[in-house]
Amino acid sequence: MHIAIIGGGPAGLRAAEVAAGGGAQVTLFDGKPSVGRKFLVAGRGGLNLTHDEPREEFIARYSGPRDQWTSLITDFDAEALRTWAGELGVETFAASTGRVYPRALKGAPLLRRWVQRLRQLGVHFEMYHRWCGLRRGERYQLDFQVEDATKNYEADFVILALGGGSWPETGSDGAWMSILREFGVEIAPFAAANCGWEVAWPSELLAAAEGQPLKNIVVRVGETEARGELMITRYGLEGGTIYQLGPALRALASPRLSIDLKPANTVAQLVAKLGPIRCNFLAEAKQRWRLTDAAHSVLVFGAGSTDLRSAESLAAIAKQCPIPLTGPRPLAEAISSAGGVRWSELDEFLMLKRLPGIFLAGEMIDWEAPTGGYLLQGCFATGTRAARGVLRQIES
Repeated sequence: MHIAIIGGGPAGLRAAEVAAGGGAQVTLFDGKPSVGRKFLVAGRGGLNLTHDEPREEFIARYSGPRDQWTSLITDFDAEALRTWAGELGVETFAASTGRVYPRALKGAPLLRRWVQRLRQLGVHFEMYHRWCGLRRGERYQLDFQVEDATKNYEADFVILALGGGSWPETGSDGAWMSILREFGVEIAPFAAANCGWEVAWPSELLAAAEGQPLKNIVVRVGETEARGELMITRYGLEGGTIYQLGPALRALASPRLSIDLKPANTVAQLVAKLGPIRCNFLAEAKQRWRLTDAAHSVLVFGAGSTDLRSAESLAAIAKQCPIPLTGPRPLAEAISSAGGVRWSELDEFLMLKRLPGIFLAGEMIDWEAPTGGYLLQGCFATGTRAARGVLRQIES
């Protein structure tokens, strides 16, 4: 039985490893000259492989059916991923944040060893093959654009791991959507996830605070909140804290958030620190509340044209500093994407119900998770499940 895997990102590579390890004949196709390009992009930040936290909390990080993610993560969890890396000779460690990295903080050495293992397992690689068509018959007919020609291959089973819509230069450009829609597959539109959001900052704020962090803050969108830090950029805000709030922000017609600049203090405590002053509240607050230039600039922005008649009014703003957003940054520069093939189109082994024998893995499926190792873990878990689904079909 021949398995074609289309897509050489972490989900596709993991699927190839499991399928070939199970004795299947595997060919992996990718439109780029080499595999693992998005994997190497993740490696620029040290390659955050997974996260060290209790499984229930871990599973709650994923959007989509809770029971499906419980099953996926249980079958291939963070400990399994660390064991996998160890088998490749790559030692990992958990940072104080819970994020798990290779000891060398690099992605390239791990990728080289991974590809070497795949070749030893008999995986055949076809690069510069851009998938452009699918036909059903006794076996699946797969069309690929190769330079100026179209080549056709046959496969008994297919695993699609072509990624979402972010970082299109690595190959995940979403062009596969049109092919699957021809067969009636329902696909949720892509949206930028784990991305920055734009704010119409005044020039005065940028002059004082561009490129500076807001540390030890709590950011809220409705009833949802995240604790951490943000970076002020020329176009708005970046950072893991706002990435976590992406789903809540996308649900709003007019996205906005509030920042608690002093979460360790109550309004009453902030008022007390201002003492008996009755004017120049903004200027006094910077010194008495020990605000950084960035925090003070955001406080001034949040206060806007408010007539600050009391210390209480400024303290209330500091605890819920309103920031209107004009929209997310472009999908192409997002760390990941939301949207993709809807879960209702898949069975428990991630096989397309409309196309028996074709399985999906990675960000082609409609899910999202925050940064912190959850994205790569999700790709490994879905790649593992799809390949096991194929092997199960072969056995039966």
